[in-house]
Amino acid sequence: MAIHIVDRRLNPGSKSLENRQRFLRRAKALVQGAVKKSSQSRDIKDVLEGGEVSVPIDGMDEPRFRREGGTRDMVLPGNKKFVEGDILPRPNQSGGKGRGAGEGDSEDTFRFVLSRDEFVDLFLDDLELPDLAKRKLAEVESEGIRRAGYTTSGSPANISVSRTVSRALARRVALRRPRPEVLEALEAELLDCSEERRAELMAEIETLKSKMRRIPFIDPIDIRYRRFETVPKPVAQAVMFCLMDVSGSMTEHMKDLAKRFYMLLYVFLKRRYRHVEIVFIRHTDRAEEVDEQTFFYGPASGGTLVSSALQAMHEIVRSRFRPADWNIYAAQASDGDNSYADGEVASRLLTDNILPVTQFFAYLEVGQENGLSYEMPNSALWTLYEGLRASGAPLSMRKVNERSEIFPVFHDLFQRRGPQERTAS
Repeated sequence: MAIHIVDRRLNPGSKSLENRQRFLRRAKALVQGAVKKSSQSRDIKDVLEGGEVSVPIDGMDEPRFRREGGTRDMVLPGNKKFVEGDILPRPNQSGGKGRGAGEGDSEDTFRFVLSRDEFVDLFLDDLELPDLAKRKLAEVESEGIRRAGYTTSGSPANISVSRTVSRALARRVALRRPRPEVLEALEAELLDCSEERRAELMAEIETLKSKMRRIPFIDPIDIRYRRFETVPKPVAQAVMFCLMDVSGSMTEHMKDLAKRFYMLLYVFLKRRYRHVEIVFIRHTDRAEEVDEQTFFYGPASGGTLVSSALQAMHEIVRSRFRPADWNIYAAQASDGDNSYADGEVASRLLTDNILPVTQFFAYLEVGQENGLSYEMPNSALWTLYEGLRASGAPLSMRKVNERSEIFPVFHDLFQRRGPQERTAS
């Protein structure tokens, strides 16, 4: 029986859903490159809204079959220069809209509008938490289904035809059920035989038919159904600590850069990992664990003691996140200022308590507006962390001055790496 399925879901934006998905699969690399290029000049809010990207037309060609083939003869109108056998020169590789009249090269582009989900998915597609290891399975929120043999009862939709037929055949062979070919041969012999032989044949035929009725072709005891059972899905537990300096040395521009980095990190974690908990810690000369709203928008001022944030993280790990059960990650943003008297305490906390239990520690140092990240002098905190990284600590460091640098730095920190690249970052 034929089954016809009609998909009545509405297409997004009055466009063909099937063609749109096919295009995204075929041109994923091109669209993803366009998304990365477009994201460099966007704000976090703009990223969450999707938008229009430009894809080069040259990379969108797909193979096609042509009905004609071999050598073809063509007559091109307007030819006054070439005769048969001449080699035509290759045309100039330029097209589209040039930079001026008769100058510069350009390429034709195809503009494509991405939805919010499509844009964020493509931007985060090749990012991941480094070295996410399955230390212990989390408590299961949902269950998966897997095949678990066969059963004698179930839904008709789950009948295993092959298993049912094989068991029916084995039963018929074991009980010596008469084969239809034998019965047909006896009935053919009955057409021209003597009266004495006819009586014997009729008795034999009746016996075989009676036995066939007692041994059906398929019996209810032969029917087998595919059996499924629910199993827990193993999920790795992870926690990300977000530490941010909100002291008086942090200008509004610096705080804005740090908040944009963490907003992007927050979107990345929530979208890519279902079982990642996020802990927000902000600090001046004292640290406090806050909620998301307070972390991003709550006012604060004061001095700077980085050790207060590290101590708060250590206490939270010790009370709520056992390192044997959790994958622990941390990301810190600061302008690099710190009390010199606090450097030794911060170093001891990192070396003895924080870094030994973390898979990854990322430090983002924010600078003044209109500066260059590679011209930023090494701050006290940068020098401290650089020394720890040189000793082999799992710590990555980047500097940023402008909003446009947030996306490349974030992508650089969390891109997929090989084992050797992870240790070198």
